Order: sequence, then structure tokens, then C-alpha cells
Amino acid sequence: MSLSKGTARVSGLGRLRSCHWRLPQGTMAAKGSAGAPPVHAGLPRGPRENVEAGPGQLIAGRRARMSEHDPPGLAEATSAELSLRVALRPAPDEEALGRQWRELEARADCSFFQSWTYTGCLMAERFPDPILLEVHARDGPSGEETLVALALFNRRRGRFGAERLLLGESGIPSFDSVFIEHNGPLIARGLAPAVLPRLLHAALGQPIPPARVPAARRVVYMSGVDGKLLAAAHASRAATALGDTRIAPATDLAGLRRDGAAFLDRVSANTRYQLRRSARSFAASGPLSVCRAANAGCAHRWLEALAALHQETWEARGLPGAFADANFRRFHHALIDRGLPRREVDLLEVSAGARRLGYLLNFVFRGTVYAYQSGFAYRAAGRHEKPGLTCHHQAIEMYLGEGMDRYDFLGGAERYKTSLSDTATDLHWLLLAARWSAPGVLFRLKQSRDAIAAGVRGHAGRGV
Repeated sequence: MSLSKGTARVSGLGRLRSCHWRLPQGTMAAKGSAGAPPVHAGLPRGPRENVEAGPGQLIAGRRARMSEHDPPGLAEATSAELSLRVALRPAPDEEALGRQWRELEARADCSFFQSWTYTGCLMAERFPDPILLEVHARDGPSGEETLVALALFNRRRGRFGAERLLLGESGIPSFDSVFIEHNGPLIARGLAPAVLPRLLHAALGQPIPPARVPAARRVVYMSGVDGKLLAAAHASRAATALGDTRIAPATDLAGLRRDGAAFLDRVSANTRYQLRRSARSFAASGPLSVCRAANAGCAHRWLEALAALHQETWEARGLPGAFADANFRRFHHALIDRGLPRREVDLLEVSAGARRLGYLLNFVFRGTVYAYQSGFAYRAAGRHEKPGLTCHHQAIEMYLGEGMDRYDFLGGAERYKTSLSDTATDLHWLLLAARWSAPGVLFRLKQSRDAIAAGVRGHAGRGV
């Protein structure tokens, strides 16, 4: 474990502050689609996102068991029989939290960025003051408690009671060059509609021991979250500020197999022509191939090679490049050590014979490939050679053959992403505050001002 100089990790359980909630009648029985994430207008809607399952099917007043990992009592409970206990406290040590997180992870539908492989690395490398929010559910008055939700924040404190809780981020600019996407609390499948409102309320207003009263100026940052969490935030009593929304293009590999279609059949004629022309040019140097790092030593070497090509490209544009920061580089080496043995981190080298075209750092989790970082040999490329497009194309074909379901390019509407994609989701960057707190009042004043300005512009545009 590595911590920044001058910081300390809070270990042990410490004092626990909890609040108890009773779920309203029928909360888990309703299965709506209002919170479904919007899809970019330029790309067709793909198959239903498998990020967060619905509340399950009700059979004779009881919810059907969702999977073999769900505790039988909880899976069969109706909403009237289920109560929640929410606790917000300094996080326990990494080993204890890791066991807790992995157990819930097996019962949750989540992304790689919500897994313990990624979250544990954040805690060890990026979080000087980790704060844990946990939710337990009780099945009936005499039932046992079951863990149903976890969220790990880093806390940043300012003057005059100011406090920030950041989900999946540190709040330290040099650390947060490690970009978080497909973010969100880890919630047992089927329970998100019931748990999210309580979780958000606790994050906004519950005291963190040893404090006895909540921070008067707390702001909760939730970056890179999906439309369901956005809808839950808007439905809560919180003052919400939407900082940004970014498209996350993807290729639906499962859909290609289902339809018996080839990848090149789904791209535009122009993209297909460029891919074929580039492949023919590279093939003059030898057959195109994709190699996967077989061990940590190889993966670490390839990450350094990727970083060198990445820096070469960005520095040629007069920009520093992500790997200019030593913390960024260290984090990804640590992530390789955690994720490679679990086959959740992939380092790929794409070549044409002996000629190296580029490297891809991908995350692989539950059928989804996240194209996270890359470095391509642009300097040596010929006029018709597209090393970036070709490397991604070769990787997509490889993962398609291996049975993966989705190739996710992550946030950003760069042309190469939209050219190679056939579906997309939106990711949102949110700030939340208690409605009558100082930040909450400022958020609502800004929203009112923006609404008035939009109305004035609309009236002026209509003319007289």
C-alpha cells in the first residue's frame, strides 16, 4: 500500500453511526423505465443495458430469487417486510473491506469500475481519507441483516465546515487524471430502486464519526454515473448540479453474434474502406496479429511501451499526455498486479509481422471490454495506414471470437469511437448537496438563473 506523504489511513471499525429506514409499501414491486440512460441521437439504441437489474418478478406477493448468490430470505422478502440500516463511517482496513466488497460484488450487477479490483486500487493508491457508506437490509422484524450496498468515497475537508465526498475519485487533481467512468454505488441486484434514495440521503446529511452533526457545507461528487443514478438524484430532495454529460460509444458484440453479422457489416462504407485499406498496407510488413501479455512481467513492459507511444503522440501535439504524471503511471502498474491474475486487465500488442503497430490497455469484466488506454505508432505510419483504427479493429475481432458481449470505448465522442461503434450510453457528472445547505442554495439559485436566461433567449428568438 502506498500513501501520499503526510496522510494517514483510518483503520478499524471505530464508532458506527446508523440510521434506520422503512421501505414504503410497493417500492420493490414497481419496475419502471423512467431512469433508463439516454442514448446519443447519432447512434442506435443497443440491447438493454445490463448495468442494474430491475426489482425482480413478484410471485404471489414475493420477489423471485435473482441468482444463486442472493440470500434466500432477502430474495423472497416483500418491500413491506424489508427495513434498511444505513451507516457512514471511516473505512476499515483494506483487507477487511476487500472481503466485504467481493462478497457483495458477487450479488451485484456492476462495471469493472465498481469492482474491488479497481476500487481497492483506488483506496490503496489514491484515497488519503476513505469514507465507507454501507446499507444493510433486514428481512422482516426477526430476520437477519444482509449487506445490500456499499459506496467508497474520499473525503476532502476545507475551511468553515466545507466537506466534499467524492465517489470513486480523490478530489486531488494530480490523482484524478485516473478517470472514473461507469461509476456508482455497489448495490445488490434488484434492490437499487429501493436503496438509492436512502443511500443518497445518508451521503448528503449523515454525520461521519466522531462528528455528531452533519457537515453544514457537504457536497457529494458522483462522476461518470448512468442515467438511473441521475434519475434517482433528481427524484431525491437534494439540490443537484449536472456538471457534464458525455457519450460512451460501444460495439455490441453479442448483437453481432445473435444476428450472424460480421463487424465490418455494421460500420459505415467509408469506415469499412479505411479499415481494409489500412490492413492491406500493414499486411505488406507481415500478417496482422494480436498478442496478449501472458504474465505480469510482460504486461509491465508493454505498459511502458504503450506509455512511450502515447507520450510521443501527445507531445507532438504540444500536450503533456496522461503518462507524464508519475502517479498515473504508478496507479496502472498497481492495477496490473491486481487485475491480471483475475483476467480483468488485458495488455495487447498488435503487430504486422515484426512491425509493432500499437498497444491497448483494456479492462475485461463480465463480458464487457473497456478500451481504457492506448499507444499507437503514428510516427512510422504511411499515408493510408491507420494504426489506431487497425489496432481497435483487430482487438474487436479477437474479443468477438472469444465470446465477449460488448466493446466499450468509454466517454468521449472522438471520431474513431463513433466510427467503430453501433450503440452508446450517456455518462453524467453530478454534484449533490442538501437542499437548504449553503451549497444547495447556490445550486438552486444557479438553476433558477439558468432557467430564466433560457426563457429570455427563447422569447428573443421567437421575435415579435
